[in-house]
Amino acid sequence: MSADLAITGSEFDAKVLQSELPVLVDFWASWCGPCRMIAPHVEALAEEMAGKVNIFKLDVDTDGEVAAKFGIMSIPALLIFKDGQIADRMVGAGSKEDIQAWIEKNL
Repeated sequence: MSADLAITGSEFDAKVLQSELPVLVDFWASWCGPCRMIAPHVEALAEEMAGKVNIFKLDVDTDGEVAAKFGIMSIPALLIFKDGQIADRMVGAGSKEDIQAWIEKNL
């Protein structure tokens, strides 16, 4: 995982809830096979969509209280936040194209 996408619970409010841009947060864990499957897609989209959406990854094992706060029951879970609120969520693995189309629909 790209270290610059990693976010912790202590950074969540500033980087996600107070962001001017929409934010996608990938809730994941290192032991999760589908999470590892979509990781390259999420990292590529972070680069390709820079300036339109901020993309971060939050490890549910490290920051479970944040995951619980947003009702994360299954991972991978992708949540898009706009103006500090959840705009949409996608649970499970998807293709890069599916994830990108979902992000663009929510911008």
